[in-house]
Order: sequence, then structure tokens, then C-alpha cells
Amino acid sequence: MNRLASQFISSMQGLMNRTPAEDVQLAISIEDIRQAMLDFLGDEGCSSFPQVERRVLFAPDLQGLWYLRADIMVALSSLQGERIASQKLRHLTHMFEGLLPKGMVSRPGGLGRERA
Repeated sequence: MNRLASQFISSMQGLMNRTPAEDVQLAISIEDIRQAMLDFLGDEGCSSFPQVERRVLFAPDLQGLWYLRADIMVALSSLQGERIASQKLRHLTHMFEGLLPKGMVSRPGGLGRERA
């Protein structure tokens, strides 16, 4: 039990002792992801799916952007086809690596596999 308490305290100290450089790096990553989502939508996607564009623009944090991947997939599938949308979503998902808690990261599944 002491080990668990020690790990918890270390985790909390790590969160509280983040440097401004780490905060800036996270902010840059969030904005990079936000911009990638908007770039994938493009002008056509933003005009066809203005609600998705607004949700991407006003997502308050990384987790909000993570959950918008499904909306991006729907929009891209309708505009460019499912295969291209899936490729772009895979690229987008990789951008989140190392930024989210482990419980939020998607597991490899059957949808990402190519079929012969």
C-alpha cells in the first residue's frame, strides 16, 4: 500500500511541478492537432460541416479534440471516401501519442486493418 501511495504522490508532484516549457509544448501540440483537423477538412469540409469546424475551433482541451475524431471521420468519409478518411484519421491519432492518459488511447482493432 505504501508503494501505491508513493506512486500517487509522485504523480501529483509531477503534475504540479510542470515547467512552463512543458505547458508551451502541450499548447503547441494541441494547436498542431487542431490545425491538422481543420486542414483535413479543408474549405469544402468546413463549408459542408460548419458544426464540426466550430467544435474543432472551440474544443477546450486535448481530450475534446480526441473525441472529435469520430466527427472528423464522418465528415471526411462523406467528402473523400472511407479509405482516405481512415488513412487521415490514423495520422491524426498518431499525433495524440504520448499526450493522453493511457486509458484514453485507442487499442488496435479490426477497422484499421487493410483487407485483401
